[in-house]
Amino acid sequence: MTKVLVLYYSSYGHIEQMADAVAEGARSAGAEVDIRRVPETAPQAVIEAAHFKTDTAHPVIEGPDALADYDAIIVGAPTRFGRMPSQMASFWDTTGGVWFQGKLVGKVGGAFTSTASQHGGQETTLFSIITNLLHHGMTIVGLDYGFQDQMGVDKLRGGSPYGATTIAGGDGSRQPEAEELAGARYQGKRIAETAAKLSA
Repeated sequence: MTKVLVLYYSSYGHIEQMADAVAEGARSAGAEVDIRRVPETAPQAVIEAAHFKTDTAHPVIEGPDALADYDAIIVGAPTRFGRMPSQMASFWDTTGGVWFQGKLVGKVGGAFTSTASQHGGQETTLFSIITNLLHHGMTIVGLDYGFQDQMGVDKLRGGSPYGATTIAGGDGSRQPEAEELAGARYQGKRIAETAAKLSA
């Protein structure tokens, strides 16, 4: 059975919701899926002052060596000034030994994100994640245009050919909409299917 890891960081719960949807999509393709989050590195005073969401059912990843156990890794993180946040970057900065041993070469990867505004750096954030995966030798699967609900200008919507996205609003009040969660499920399914084919 294909093993998929959904690895995420979420401050306010938007990416956590997307991670659950990505995992649901991967499971629909017959994959065994684990959802893990990266460690929080913000000081406690910042967490409390910013009202970060700290209650979650998903455990912290055991460490970088755990990545090698999976056929596919799908990484989700919100944007921080057009790039992945320091919490996610700090985790990937610990993967030098995994990279040196080539443990992720040939595996499948993908990315998903959220931003406060429609043009808040979704694609640059996705690429900041994808760049790490490419350096590890992974094959990238985005949110292809087989998912038509990312198209159109009739409403505010997330979605990018580089990965599933959602828009949180400046105050975080906008939650992922049905089409955005469907996009996350679609991408999770496509990644799991691709991993199954490559590992066969």
